Amino acid sequence: MDSRAQYNPRTVEEVFRDFKGRRAGLIKALTTDVEDFYNQCDPDKENLCLYGFPSEQWEVNLPAEEVPPELPEPVLGINFARDGMQEKDWLSLVAVHSDSWLLAIAYYFGARFGFDKSDRKRLFNMINELPSIFEVVTGTAKKQVKEKSSVSNHSGSKSKSSSKVRAPEPQVKQTKALEPKDEEEELDEEDEDEHGETLCGACGEHYGTDEFWICCDICEKWFHGKCVKITPARAEHIKQYKCPSCSNNKRARP
Repeated sequence: MDSRAQYNPRTVEEVFRDFKGRRAGLIKALTTDVEDFYNQCDPDKENLCLYGFPSEQWEVNLPAEEVPPELPEPVLGINFARDGMQEKDWLSLVAVHSDSWLLAIAYYFGARFGFDKSDRKRLFNMINELPSIFEVVTGTAKKQVKEKSSVSNHSGSKSKSSSKVRAPEPQVKQTKALEPKDEEEELDEEDEDEHGETLCGACGEHYGTDEFWICCDICEKWFHGKCVKITPARAEHIKQYKCPSCSNNKRARP
């Protein structure tokens, strides 16, 4: 059954919710579900497209048969390029086209339901607050954060396992009103700012102090534990953690 059902969000908030759902599905295909996605994009099949849905699901399928289609269509033929380039480059290419498709869908709804200049600007600003799919897939956003600071190793007493995971923090740092800050406090705040801008390599959302995170020892991307199905207890027994993408990349491909 074709899961591309009719869905018409009519307000800026509804269009943005639609955008976020489709985006989450596409990111899932290109990160946590990447092995399944890779296998479905068989170059011997006809033109295939990658669809993301408001339900945060994804699907590889043939393009819509009706002409013109009810909604803008994703780029055709992603499967034909699969074996002609390195996997990471192919995934980056699909990510770029997926970003373009998401914007086309959002502004299609905006045009259809008469969004004015202020509505369009508000929609774009909401979309622009999220990292693009390309940034999530390539780790560009995480690299930009890393360039700002490398002070996270200033407390040398942490073990290797604890440095690779972020457990929930029960207390939020309070700023002292008029007392001068010493050098260690300033380093702590820089580290906290860096963590706050960290993005999950699976869902693309920001780091929260009440969430458990784990870092891949291979690509050094951070992930919500829930996104990669790792609990704090399980993390304590992992000597070297590999995220789903790095685990899948270990198999040899021409």
